[in-house]
Amino acid sequence: MADKKNYYDILGVDKKASADEIKSAYRKLAMKYHPDRNKGDEAAAEKFKEVNEAHETLSDQQKRAAYDYELEHPGMGGFGGGFGGFGGGAGFEDISDIFSSFFGGGFGGGARTQQQSRVGEDIQREMTLSFMDAAKGCKKTFAYNRNEPCAACGATGAKDGTAFDTCGKCQGKGIIQQVQNTMFGRTIRQVVCPDCGGLGKKIREKCPDCKGKGTQRKETTVTIDIPAGVDTGSYMKKRGMGQAVLGGTPGDLIILFRVEPHKIFVRDRFDLRVDLPISFMTAALGGTVQVPTIDDTFEFTIPEGTQSGTVFTIRGKGIRSARSGTGNLILRVIVEVPSKLSKDQKKALEKWEDHVELKQYERMKRYADNVETLYGKNPYTK
Repeated sequence: MADKKNYYDILGVDKKASADEIKSAYRKLAMKYHPDRNKGDEAAAEKFKEVNEAHETLSDQQKRAAYDYELEHPGMGGFGGGFGGFGGGAGFEDISDIFSSFFGGGFGGGARTQQQSRVGEDIQREMTLSFMDAAKGCKKTFAYNRNEPCAACGATGAKDGTAFDTCGKCQGKGIIQQVQNTMFGRTIRQVVCPDCGGLGKKIREKCPDCKGKGTQRKETTVTIDIPAGVDTGSYMKKRGMGQAVLGGTPGDLIILFRVEPHKIFVRDRFDLRVDLPISFMTAALGGTVQVPTIDDTFEFTIPEGTQSGTVFTIRGKGIRSARSGTGNLILRVIVEVPSKLSKDQKKALEKWEDHVELKQYERMKRYADNVETLYGKNPYTK
């Protein structure tokens, strides 16, 4: 198996992972590497292809069993491309048939019935949230179209949900055993019942509401409680709110969030970053300024002699999260110099500057010393 891809590693799951764990890992990676979210990224496109390839194998019970067998017995031949030197000439439809010829048909007690494996498709919708709604949490109601389970027949497709008979061919199992003679001898396979299509029952009288389909195309309205702290790329799942399917279980509704930027805050997970502009006088003499938070503002004291670029961290003033506590508010001071001065202001500033010694500017003094040491010149001499 050294030259084959390890599908478990690709999905980031253990070899003993359940079907639900494999499905969950696939969804996360598929959304992460989807071409629509990574336009022009060839590496992401290749990863998306690998993830789908891995899911296609591991989500199918028979394919997974065959794949697992090859992992444990690498000398027995390539997965999905024949068995040993026989290729496909023995007349098998897939590699699971070959294993059934050795082990009596099926893996782990046989194939699942069609009723058990009938699951409707998931529906994915994107929801745009304001920065504050995402940070504080909110409740949203929206509508979308889907195939809903028919209320009149309970998605059975039969009138009143009872006008059907157990399939006589499969006895309600949805599968039958198929005997096939091969060069290895007689093999027994489990296949979907051709009479009932795997449902295990045959409709005697169709439901008049859905015409036997078991579903109806309708607009569904759903209300979701969005917790505080969701961010772009976060998603929520509403089980059973996806596409319904005749005789099976509806898929899920997956809501992918996109958060709009804010005019003041920049988010860093649950921390909030703010560039705080202050005047030259406030930086030199110190003072107070109103600083915003998610809920309100508070008065923050700027120490005397604060330099531009100084960072202050105020703990517990960031975004609340039910799992990770509350983040911090991180302030970066930007000392702003006035862009225009009057003649009188310029004269007053020049007069003030004449009374300030170079040693009072820590960085300027260090810079001047270094220049003078190297070149013998003071950069600030008029």
